[in-house]
This record gives sequence, C-alpha cells and structure tokens, in this order.
Amino acid sequence: MEIDYAKIGLKVGLEIHQQLNTREKLFCSCPPTLFKENPEITFLRRLRPTQSELGQVDPAAFFEFQKGVKILYEANRATSCLVEMDEEPPHPLNMEAVEAVLTAALMMNMQPIDEVHVMRKTVIDGSNTTGFQRTCIIASDGWIKVGEKKIPIQAASLEEDAARKTGEEDGGKIIRYRIDRLGIPLIEVATAPVIYSPAEAQQVAFAIGRILRDTGKAMRGLGTIRQDLNVSLPNGALMEIKGVQELELISKVVEYEVQRQLELIRIKEELNRRGAQKDALQPQFIDVTWIFKSTQCKVIRKALDKGYSVLAVKLPRFSGILKRELIPNVRFGTELADRARFWGRVGGIFHTDELPAYGVTAEEVAALRKATSANDEDAIVFVADNAENARDALKAVVERAQEALEGVPAETRTAKEDGTTRYMRPRPGAARMYPETDIPPVRLTAELIARVKANLPEPAEKKVGRFMREYRLNEKLARQVVDSEYCGLFESIVRETGVAATTVAAFLTETVKSLKRDGIVVEKVADDQIRDIFRALAAGEIAKEAVPDVFSWLSKNEGKSCQEAAAALGLKMLSKAELVALIDRVITENSQVVDQMGAKAFGMLMGAVMREVRGKADPGVVSLLLKERLT
Repeated sequence: MEIDYAKIGLKVGLEIHQQLNTREKLFCSCPPTLFKENPEITFLRRLRPTQSELGQVDPAAFFEFQKGVKILYEANRATSCLVEMDEEPPHPLNMEAVEAVLTAALMMNMQPIDEVHVMRKTVIDGSNTTGFQRTCIIASDGWIKVGEKKIPIQAASLEEDAARKTGEEDGGKIIRYRIDRLGIPLIEVATAPVIYSPAEAQQVAFAIGRILRDTGKAMRGLGTIRQDLNVSLPNGALMEIKGVQELELISKVVEYEVQRQLELIRIKEELNRRGAQKDALQPQFIDVTWIFKSTQCKVIRKALDKGYSVLAVKLPRFSGILKRELIPNVRFGTELADRARFWGRVGGIFHTDELPAYGVTAEEVAALRKATSANDEDAIVFVADNAENARDALKAVVERAQEALEGVPAETRTAKEDGTTRYMRPRPGAARMYPETDIPPVRLTAELIARVKANLPEPAEKKVGRFMREYRLNEKLARQVVDSEYCGLFESIVRETGVAATTVAAFLTETVKSLKRDGIVVEKVADDQIRDIFRALAAGEIAKEAVPDVFSWLSKNEGKSCQEAAAALGLKMLSKAELVALIDRVITENSQVVDQMGAKAFGMLMGAVMREVRGKADPGVVSLLLKERLT
C-alpha cells in the first residue's frame, strides 16, 4: 500500500554516531583498538540506578536494574586500563577528539560553545562499568543542505563508546561485556525532526556521513557507525529506534515503523468498536498446568519436566488481534512476546490466535477456554516457566494489551538486520543526565576555533572536480570515490603505488560493492591490507584480475597478508619462461586451427591461454608473447 507521508504527518530526526580514529581513547591513553584473544582480566559487577539531583530515577535505568543480571567484564592490558575498569578517575578530555568534532561541526555551519562540560548519562545495561556514559556538547545550531532543503543540525557532541556484548551465561543471569571498545571517542550529530519521508531520512544520513568521512577522522569497518532514529506520527507516538548499522536500511526502518504505528492505530479502533475495556484487562493469572500433563508440545513438556508451571491470562475481546500482522513477520502477538521476554525473562509465549499448533491440541485449547472462562471473542496467553518468571511475563502482556486500547506506546526499540524492530526498553526520561565531577571544563578558545577553521577539509564538490582533473576520472567514478568510505585511501594508494587511478577507483567502489552483494564482509579487510594488495599489483607480484580474489580471501582470513592470500589461491605470477612454455603448448594443441586461420586464430588462442593463467599473468604481457610466438 502506497503511503502519503506528508498527509499522515511523519516526522523523523536522526542521531548519527561515528567512531573517531584518534591515537588514544577519550579519557585515557589506551589505543582505540579491539582484541580477539582470550581475556587476561575478568571481573563481576551488578549495576544499580542512582537518583538525579531532583531525586528522580530514570525509568530506562530502573527497567535494566529490575532484570537482576550481573555483568562479567573481560579485558586485556593492551586495550584497557584502570579507567575503563572504573578503578581510576578519567584523564583529561582527548583534545584530538575535540578538534575532530569541532572540524565536523564547522563543516555543518555550527556555532562552537564557549566551554565544554562533560555530563554523565545513566546507562546500567552493563555496557559501561561506571553505570553511566560520559558525553559533552561541542557545538550547536547548524545546518547542512541536502538537495534544495536546509536541514537544521541541533548539536554535535563528543562521547565515549560503550563496551561490546560478547555473550550470556546462566540463562541470561550473567552478561559478558568486553571493555576494549569502551572509551573509544564517538561523535554524535543530531538533526531537528524536519525529515518527512523514509527516502529523505536516508539522504540526510548519507550527507552527514560524507561530512564525517571528509574530516579524515572517521573510523571505517563493522560497528564503527550507527544511526538512531526518532520517528513520530501525530496519531501515533515518538519512537526511538536504536542501532541501525547499514545506511541502506534507514529508509526501510522508517517505512516499517510507519506501517507498524498505522496498524496499531487500526487495532485500537477495532478494539474500541468491539467494546474492549481497560478495566477488564486484569493480571489475574490461572494455573493451567494440569491441562498439559500429557501434552505433546515439546516446549511445554520440557518446562514441565523441570518442575515449572503453566500460567494463563485472559484478554477479553482480543480474539484475532494477536495474529494481526503489523509489518512483515511481526504480529501483535510478537509485541506481547517481546515484552514478556524482557520483563519476565521467558523464552516466549503461547496464545490462542495461533492454536492448535506446535503440539498443542484443540482439546487442550478448549480446556484452556473453560479454565479461564473465555468465550470465542477472547484471547488467552499462557507461559510455561517458573512461577515468578511466568507471572512477570503475563503482567507485561496485560500491560501491553492495555496500551493497545490507547494506541501506540512510546518506547525505545532496536533495529534488526531486515529493517524490522523489536522492543528494547521504556523511553528514557530527563532524569538520566547529571554533571561529571571528575573532569574539568575545557574552554574552546578563539585561537583554537580559528586554527581548525583555517584547516577545514576540502568540500565534497571541490574534491570531485579535483579528482576529475588530477586523476583523469570521469564524473561518475569521481563521485563514487568521494561518496565512498575509501576516499582518503584512494588518494594514498594512487600516490604511493602508481597504479592507474581508474583501476584503484573502480575497485574501491564498483568491485567492492559487488563483492559485498555477494556476501563478502568487506569491512574485515583493513586499509593497510588493501594498500598491500595494490603494492603487490604495482610490483608485478599479482595480476589485476587477481585483486578481487585476494581481497575476498583476506576478508575470510583475518590478520593474513596479501602474499599469504596469493599463495593460498595459487595466484603467484608466472615467469616469462613459464608463460612462453604454456603459450607454445596451447598453440601446439590447436595447430590445425592455426594452420587454417593464421593470425585470425589469435582471439581463440588468447581466450584459451587466459583461462589457464587468469590472475597469474598480465593480459597485456600474454597478448605480446602470444603474437610473438604466432609470428
């Protein structure tokens, strides 16, 4: 169904987070790198929410605390120190990172603030050992032009990245986080909510991302950039969607969120027509374990074998609502299940809109309806788990069902790889921010701002023109290079190796994009490895045709060299003597054709030779030698 986004009043605001490639982390001298080995240090903690200066507790922090989980932190000495472990106060603010954010801010026509004050933002999901994230505003009130439209940029901030989750133990009671990423500098760029379509949201994110790359300080690779979206509809709610990793997903995420909210509004209207009442939705849980004593449902059978119970709750007048699809593969029942998992720590829920199925029989469903006094207009949700988890899960289900009568609940959601989203936590409140007392303010002097302004990077449009003049690229290829993540790398490779600029540009744009479509994780190949590939090409160690194969092999064999790739793939260049011998053999094998066609046999012979030597010989050299041998 075609949606008129202007008519429905869609508004989107973006928050772009990009890791900065500085020499040190934000508050210590550790390098901003990750480690793959086993940890040298581990320590266990449980984080608790704190009150704000007004005595308030942030609802999102309280939500995380109620999960009752403990955090097992992993570290090594090369990438972390006592600052990340919260055993030592933070060091002074990294001025290299401050200048990087200031550079991007000035490129977005922003006004630097007079004095930088670091703030604490409560975060107790375990992603920070301190229970808060440090952040500070560097500039505000700017704009960028996207097409013919000016997009206001509200703020450019500098903050520390979070620890990275590596797994869970004890059924989710212990979560493992690795603190090597903790403290890596991030720039956050926030736009005003003046974006009115999914396509425009993606265009604005692309424009901001290009400016950040132009600074020369943006990290490249998996997980170095993420986009958070604030999506709202007048009759819906403001939704915070976290962690969109791929630029190409942004329009899809917005499109799906609009569809989800519109369908939730229709569900509200349908429930109102049915006469569903909030007071009728009560957390009255009934033990129906006895119904499933002989069940063939494997999930319920497994729970009963552990001594767990089956608890059920009736949702009056909700029959058929739980199977309503909101967006592809997400039904209203999925929303109930998400809440049950987070608040009740259960694996999922069963509901009568999808039964009989999964080994649950029609007789068991009939017994459920009788036990809960439910008629055909009612839905029943039940959970098989320990009594505490089952009660918490069903309580969350009832609360979400009550919210359905009011429309769309405002919440924080997390983006999935297919563009759909799932419930993450309640929306945070204003009580989560308070001043950082361990770090003195930093004054942004007129001299500092003037120096940064005098050395701003070359704007994208000027760079396109220069690439066309200096490297003889056509306009399309020049724009592709400038718009890619490899722009800076392109220039350094061409200047260092002398490989034709068109060859380098075409590979870094069109070929890499094609490899990515084929499932190659291109982000796993580091800049230095790409440089080595072109050094080997310039030195005659590999052929131009071998470059994609070497690149693909390196993406699957992290930490290996170009030389190891060439050896493993059998792409070592053939010597002139080896080529001559091979060409002579091909001519001999096709002697009758050569006798009949003479010089016209060249094309057929060239194809035959190249099939054997592709990636191991330069086609130009093969062509010259073949012509000589034919003569």
